[in-house]
Amino acid sequence: MKFVADESVDQQIVARLREEGHSVQYIVETGPGTSDEDVLELARHGGSILLTADKDFGEMVFRQRRVTEGVMFIRLAGQSQENKAKIVAYGVKKHGEELSRAFSVITPGGIRIRKPFD
Repeated sequence: MKFVADESVDQQIVARLREEGHSVQYIVETGPGTSDEDVLELARHGGSILLTADKDFGEMVFRQRRVTEGVMFIRLAGQSQENKAKIVAYGVKKHGEELSRAFSVITPGGIRIRKPFD
């Protein structure tokens, strides 16, 4: 799968997804300081799911009705970076294509997938 990871995403998550064969463009590496709007557009135009821990993207998707390829909102505060990477990788592996055109929230208890774009 293809992902764009914004600056709020831990490097270990990016590394783990890459190890598992996913394509991940990491904003920290390619364009630190890029605006949220530009990050969302970059993901959309690239056909990539956006990985983020930034609540502003929920506002953009639900209130501003911005269309995306998909957003995975990571809510794993209090978890070790290694555990966060493990949880996200498992969620991607288990739900794969369900993440496309969806707003997903991943927590230690599981993943909620909502399809606001269909």
